[in-house]
Amino acid sequence: MALTASLSHNAFPKIPIIPSHGKALPSSSSFIGSPLTLSRSSSLHGNQSLSRKQFVVFARKVSGLREAMNIKRERELQVVTKFKKRPPLRRGRVSPGLPVPDQIPRPPYVGSNILPEIASEHQIHDSEGIAKIRAACELAARVLNHAGTLVRPSVTTNEIDKAVHQMIIDAGAYPSPLGYGGFPKSVCTSVNECMCHGIPDSRQLQNGDIINIDVTVYLDGYHGDTSKTFFCGEVSDELKNLVKVAEECLEKGIAACKDGALFRKIGKKISEHAEKYGYGVVERFVGHGVGTVFHSEPIIIHNRNEKAGRMVEGQTFTIEPILSMGSIDSVTWPDNWTTLTADGSAAAQFEHTILITKTGAEILTTC
Repeated sequence: MALTASLSHNAFPKIPIIPSHGKALPSSSSFIGSPLTLSRSSSLHGNQSLSRKQFVVFARKVSGLREAMNIKRERELQVVTKFKKRPPLRRGRVSPGLPVPDQIPRPPYVGSNILPEIASEHQIHDSEGIAKIRAACELAARVLNHAGTLVRPSVTTNEIDKAVHQMIIDAGAYPSPLGYGGFPKSVCTSVNECMCHGIPDSRQLQNGDIINIDVTVYLDGYHGDTSKTFFCGEVSDELKNLVKVAEECLEKGIAACKDGALFRKIGKKISEHAEKYGYGVVERFVGHGVGTVFHSEPIIIHNRNEKAGRMVEGQTFTIEPILSMGSIDSVTWPDNWTTLTADGSAAAQFEHTILITKTGAEILTTC
């Protein structure tokens, strides 16, 4: 479950990001969803110069290339316009949260609608702790996989919530989102332009939707946190590419992790990959330490940053980048949870809980 960054927008220097949908693209920029492959310039060697005839031919080639790029850009923008004609996401009816058997242990925040502070201690575990968080993460992964099988047109996100809730309590665990800062449901379901923290409701999934399902379980005193974006029915190639690149960004971020590695390398690797395809990396939401506490230090920033600190063997945290086809700015509904892209463009997210080892990182949220 993504954590809202409490960082000032001016805390770190901003590196320009390749413009995304809805903004003018300079002729040397990559197009949305396509890696940059063109050279920025052609050079003359030594003191060679072009004759007038050669110059005219060269100029025509450049003009033709620019025209081809403009045509491709127009086609891309037409695709965006078609995508944006989809009806915007609307709130459905939200039913009451589901009951949890009394014998299942609750996290300490349950019963209070106050959003907990981010714990300052890093989650670093001994062998017993690692075994417990591994079990919680494995359960979260199984629940998420099951939730994904339910995604199809006409299914409501509330039905997904019910299935997730039942599977978690059947395993003797508690659905961590339920009651966290007043969150009313057992899972987050974020559809299309919803960046994260979507509340399950009566809205039926539509053919062509994408949906991120974010599952966290509390088992034997430890949280396991994971999410994935799924396709509903026939999804456009543009959305498929967004989702593909979002998952690749998570993989790039994880590959940067090992004992002693700088935390800021995660954001660098994610940003580099997203920018190749013209996607924006959302800055507002971050990864976090996880273990006996749901949200703790370290804060994992997914865009370029100068965050200090190094990873430590035995440490667990989440990496959960959100990519947008357009604006990385956001708007939050009056429910104080559901957060959408400001321009209505699609967003996709993937998340794993990882364990830092001497030589790399172990993905715990697998099954």
